[in-house]
Amino acid sequence: MLKTSNTSTKNFFENSYKKLSISEDRTKLLLKIAETIAKEYATNEIINLNFICTHNSRRSQMGQVWSYFAAYYFNLNINAFSGGTEITAFYRKTVKTLQKAGFSFQLSDFSHQNPTYQISFEGSYSHILGFSKLYSNLINQEPYMAILTCNDADRNCPFIPAATHRFTLPFLDPKFSDGTTEQEQVYLQTSTQIAGEIYLIFNQIKKLLS
Repeated sequence: MLKTSNTSTKNFFENSYKKLSISEDRTKLLLKIAETIAKEYATNEIINLNFICTHNSRRSQMGQVWSYFAAYYFNLNINAFSGGTEITAFYRKTVKTLQKAGFSFQLSDFSHQNPTYQISFEGSYSHILGFSKLYSNLINQEPYMAILTCNDADRNCPFIPAATHRFTLPFLDPKFSDGTTEQEQVYLQTSTQIAGEIYLIFNQIKKLLS
């Protein structure tokens, strides 16, 4: 078991939303995503989200993990997945950053190149699997709504057959800070922004369905 910090995932999630500072255009995009999910949810009563980035190592993994928590927090029947246009690894610093937000990582399948983790949080009744994979991997249940977290993935995926809807929601890649003294803070900022925006989306979904 890779230990978590003493941070409450719930508190981190709520505080990320409170600290959220984004443009009007960004807010409109998040609300559009929420509205689309809510419309589908009202008909299907279950939604699959697939967060897609080039390497499935940082931003898309954070998107999946925070959506996994958000579904529990808001009591919504939404499954969260992630994938890439290439296979690399669930970057170690991404793991550590999510651990600091209270998530637990249990090594499920050891591999120097691409280990698999069982990810959970306090109070969760299930876990998700975290590892780098293609967005078309069979673990990603179809059909799904595709949320592309980087512009490269958007360009490299001109067509995603299993996607009922497609949104480009890019985040700044924290990779630029790797090996610098700012690395820890940059990864924390990325996780905080993603958590806050996921909160906004899911909170709006809940309002629209009530």
